[in-house]
Amino acid sequence: MEQTAISVSELNAYVSTLLSSDSVLCQLCVKGEISGYKRYPSGHAYFQLKDESSSVSCVMFKGNFSHIDFVPENGMKVRIYGRAGIYAVDGKFQVYVSFMQEDGLGELFKEFELRKERMAKEGLFDESHKKPIPYLPKRIGVVTSPKGAVIQDIINVLNRRFPNYDLLIAPSAVQGKEASAELIKGLKMLDSRDDIDVIIIARGGGSMEDLWCFNDEALGRAIYEAETPVISAVGHETDYTICDFFSDLRAPTPSAAAELVMPNKEEIISRLDVSGGKLALAMRNFMKNKSHQWESLTKHRALLAPRFRIEKEMQRCDVLSSKLSEKMTSSFEKKKGIFTTDLAKLGALDPMKVLLRGYSRVTDTSGKTVDSVKCVNIKDEVVISVSDGTIRSTVSKVEPKEGE
Repeated sequence: MEQTAISVSELNAYVSTLLSSDSVLCQLCVKGEISGYKRYPSGHAYFQLKDESSSVSCVMFKGNFSHIDFVPENGMKVRIYGRAGIYAVDGKFQVYVSFMQEDGLGELFKEFELRKERMAKEGLFDESHKKPIPYLPKRIGVVTSPKGAVIQDIINVLNRRFPNYDLLIAPSAVQGKEASAELIKGLKMLDSRDDIDVIIIARGGGSMEDLWCFNDEALGRAIYEAETPVISAVGHETDYTICDFFSDLRAPTPSAAAELVMPNKEEIISRLDVSGGKLALAMRNFMKNKSHQWESLTKHRALLAPRFRIEKEMQRCDVLSSKLSEKMTSSFEKKKGIFTTDLAKLGALDPMKVLLRGYSRVTDTSGKTVDSVKCVNIKDEVVISVSDGTIRSTVSKVEPKEGE
């Protein structure tokens, strides 16, 4: 007897009914560690709850967040309450979470926070250490796995934005115990080259365990010591690693890193066209203004009749010369009058003119004026100066005035 076939939708609806009618599955309390947590703009959150060996998909709708007083994060240990079910569209088994409470942080998350806090206190994350990302790098270095979607995503974005880019890949494991050492080796190799302008460290999303090699302290310090600017593009937008804090720029995804590191060539060309047009217009206006100035100058009277300008300046020189001569003459006559007056005053005081009037001057042999009978004695020789010479004489008698 042929068995009746049912549709996929009917199957999923049947299984969902069985799950919801189970007394255990309809009222679950499950403990584990949050991984891959992402909350969408709608307010709904999707994540994995895992333990050492298994994981289960979970969804918590926006309305249920009003019942909790903390923000869920990757690595956080929690207890969730809800019901088991399947998503009818793809038959995916998941837990619909109605309530959540903290059950302690995961060990990896605790270690991550301790490392981050310790290195932050050293000042290793300070903005003052961040190097600027070059606007249009000549060559881009990428440290990542050469296989997989990450490098292809970066190449696809670069092809779209600036097709003639130059890329150098330093192959490295991006997961596992040996990954940190390979990442450091690739980073240092690229940093040692003179032709690398910027370095991208990249890998796709994953759990905290998957991304743990990017929390290696030695890798972080290698980024800090690198002379080349480094962009960290590890995981999804909600994933954070130690590399993000050490790097000069954090990109939410590898594709975003390619967007940030290389400008859009068409936009550059468009801006250059606009700038070129503005420059050409400015040059035309400049030349037009200068042409108008030239035409105005060529029509000026000074150029049309230079002789007139020269004659005008010659006349101006004559006027200035005449004014200068008049001023010099006036000043000379004034000074001459003052000199004549002073000369007459000096002449009035000239002793020679007094001698011309019949007076004489008597001095002793040393030239000292004899102005009193007390200045000489009998038989002293005196010199008598008159207008036309001197007379030497000997004192024979001294007669003082009466009463003296």
